[in-house]
Amino acid sequence: MSFINPREKEINCKIVYFGPALSGKSTTLRKIYEKISADKSGKIVSLTAETDRTIYFDFLPLSLGKVNGFTIRLHLYSVPGQVLYANSRKIILKGTDGVVFVADSQVSKMEANLQSLESLKKNLQEQEVDFNKLPFVFQYNKRDIPQAAPLAQLREILNLRRAPDFESVATKGTGVMEGMQAIAKQVLKELQKKE
Repeated sequence: MSFINPREKEINCKIVYFGPALSGKSTTLRKIYEKISADKSGKIVSLTAETDRTIYFDFLPLSLGKVNGFTIRLHLYSVPGQVLYANSRKIILKGTDGVVFVADSQVSKMEANLQSLESLKKNLQEQEVDFNKLPFVFQYNKRDIPQAAPLAQLREILNLRRAPDFESVATKGTGVMEGMQAIAKQVLKELQKKE
C-alpha cells in the first residue's frame, strides 16, 4: 500500500520481486542499480548468507522525480526464493503495490516457477489482496541459456492472467529496466485511480 506523506510531499510505493530460488531476483535489482544514475537511487542493501544467496531481502530505493508536486519514490525489494524462508517472503510482501515475478526460463525449473507462483497467490490471499487486480509483471529470466523453454510455453503455463511480460538476461542487464518501468507505470496508474 502506497504511503503518502503530505508534509514532505512524497509518495512511497513498494514493489516486490518474487520468484523461485536462483531465478535472478537479486541480480535484477543489482543491474537496475547499476543502470540508474546515482542521483535517482540510494544504496542497494542485501542481506545474504556466505554463499551470497538472499536470506531475508534485497532493497533498492529509487526516485522517479515529481508528479503534481509530489516526489515519487519506489522501494524495490527482492525476496528469498528458498522454501526455508517462506515467512520472510510473507513479511516482505505485506503492503506491496506491485509484483515482478522473476521466472527461471529453464525447462527443468518449470515446477519451481509454478510452486513459487502458487506461494505468491496464497500469501496475497492471506493478506486479502486480489492477485488478479494487483499490478503485476512477468520477467522470464535466463533467456540466453540453451535449456530455456520457448517463450510461448512460458506464457501458456505461467501467465494465465496475461500480465505484461518481458524476456531478460539479468546477468547482462537485458530486459531488467523494461520490467521495472512496466511495473512502475502500473503502480502509478493504480495510485491515480485512488486519488
